[in-house]
Amino acid sequence: MTTGAQTPYPARPRRSRLRTFLPLGVAAWLVLEIWLLSLVAGASSGLVVFLLLVAGLVLGSVVIKRAGRRAFRNLSETLQQQQAGAVPPGRTNSEGNGLMMLGGLLLIIPGLVSDALGLLLLLPPVQKGVSRYAERTFDRKLREAAQGSLGDAFQQARIHRPDGKVVQGEVIREEPGQTPGDTPQDPRPPLTR
Repeated sequence: MTTGAQTPYPARPRRSRLRTFLPLGVAAWLVLEIWLLSLVAGASSGLVVFLLLVAGLVLGSVVIKRAGRRAFRNLSETLQQQQAGAVPPGRTNSEGNGLMMLGGLLLIIPGLVSDALGLLLLLPPVQKGVSRYAERTFDRKLREAAQGSLGDAFQQARIHRPDGKVVQGEVIREEPGQTPGDTPQDPRPPLTR
């Protein structure tokens, strides 16, 4: 017999903010892109919109192809230099290739906002700023993980009570017929020589 109101299922964990707002952001972005394309089509003609979309596709393809070739050339040069012992391992000169590829991908995606973002990512000052910001963020996340904020996540068990409260503690398994405080016995026979 139980007392008090208990739910048969534990409380659902809260959704992360990214999982909540990402679909809304994508939907708002799609609506904005369609609205801007309809504005341009209304101001000029459907042919102009079609030509803009084709130009973005062609330019994005050229940018991705060029960045890929440059990345492959840098990789082969770095490997040759490492084999000769001129460059220490881990040191590469492939800065900006990933951002150029991202800019090309944004140019390929149909829409005026994505084209504008893709063109911005092709500018070297913007690439440097974005890469510095990404590097600082990555370093900060690495330091947080090293300090234990992420590392301790797997060290303790979290017990979710039916009322939604979280109790931190250790999981202790007791075998049947064992009194509390006894150490568990090993059921295997000792090894003999």
